[in-house]
Amino acid sequence: MNERTKFILDEKEIPTHWYNIQADLPEPLPPDLHPATGKPITPDDLAPLFPMELIKQEVSTERWIEIPEEVRDIYKLWRPTTLYRAHRLEKLLDTPAKIFYKYEGSSPPGSHKPNTAVAQAYYNKQEGVKRIATETGAGQWGSSLAFGCATFDMECKVYMVGISFQQKPYRRIMMETWGATCVPSPSPDTKVGRDMLAKWPDCPGSLGLAISEAVEDAVSRDDTHYALGSVLNHVLLHQSVIGLETKKTMEQAGVYPDIIVGCIGGGSNFAGMYLPFLKDKIDGTKPDLRIINVEPASCPTLTKGPYAYDFGDNAGLTPLLKMYTLGHNFIPPPIHAGGLRYHGMAPIICHVYKAGLVEAMAVPQLSTFAAGITFARTEGIISAPEPCHAIKVVIDEALKCKESGESKTILLAHSGHGHVDMASYDAYLHGKLQDYDLPDDLLQESLAALPQVD
Repeated sequence: MNERTKFILDEKEIPTHWYNIQADLPEPLPPDLHPATGKPITPDDLAPLFPMELIKQEVSTERWIEIPEEVRDIYKLWRPTTLYRAHRLEKLLDTPAKIFYKYEGSSPPGSHKPNTAVAQAYYNKQEGVKRIATETGAGQWGSSLAFGCATFDMECKVYMVGISFQQKPYRRIMMETWGATCVPSPSPDTKVGRDMLAKWPDCPGSLGLAISEAVEDAVSRDDTHYALGSVLNHVLLHQSVIGLETKKTMEQAGVYPDIIVGCIGGGSNFAGMYLPFLKDKIDGTKPDLRIINVEPASCPTLTKGPYAYDFGDNAGLTPLLKMYTLGHNFIPPPIHAGGLRYHGMAPIICHVYKAGLVEAMAVPQLSTFAAGITFARTEGIISAPEPCHAIKVVIDEALKCKESGESKTILLAHSGHGHVDMASYDAYLHGKLQDYDLPDDLLQESLAALPQVD
């Protein structure tokens, strides 16, 4: 227990460039397709939604893309984040494994999301955009974009998945404190929302539906762009600061991970952690590195969905993305890990999973809260429901090391704290939570609506 616990970089060591995995992929990504024509999307097609600099980043194959100085200055409010050695968790588990976790909960909104929110707000501001519309699930992205827009004096409109709007009121209050407007989705503010409410007045909402509302909002106004908090290539690019910092701090600790574990909904946090490490696996430097993507059993995109072209949203307004998907019409069960309730997955993650470079597994809700409480009672951090999924697998892998006697190094991508998710912990502690299965008939019904792409 006398060994070092925290590994911290100086502000001057904040990365100056984002790392782009597209430069090192064994095979290029499949192109995104236009939703109407089915042909590869062009920059002009995306211009109504995104600033041109982000569009360039989306398709770039340059290995390093410079982080603007203005963005790095704002990053200094919380970056570099701390890498911890989980000594107390290791002791409780009586494992020979060494467990480390990179903690992103020290940002102002309490998660990894500002790494891209600030960058996206910056590029929109540079292009003269005055207002950004977006969606959010658990509220981590919505609060982060509200924070990002506040730093550049921009308006922000957030469509929050209805069930999360009810479950997590403090996320809404955070957004409003930073000056954003937040409404539950489906909402009466868009045609997509009104149509769903007419068909299903008590609809709990989904990320796909909230995305449709935000996109409709953005394209209906000349002063507004759309921003997405996960999935897209440029979002994963911005999150690479996590993995770049982690590689430096693990060098301080004198170790390299044998296993990297993280939760995935759209995939930006975990991809931001592991893509700089995945480069080592691709080039043969670390061929035995294991990377485990953990998703909820109630929304098992990688583990149960087909690899196909699908819309990123419910109404079919977004480009068609090649990804593992449960179908854009899928309405997930109301588990508390709202950030993991997405029907699709980042195309980059899907691409490297298809290539066999990374693994995936799905875990049920109740076991993740049990793991989160174990983590809180040893490491002190009350985690958001999302990273609790990864903590569950970290504990499982550490116990396997106990059985085998192997001293593996396990790295956890910890995406944020659960201070505004206490209602979910209260429900778990008082036996009010349940696990949800994904019935095959429901999945098949959703997949039947997949677009037909040649």
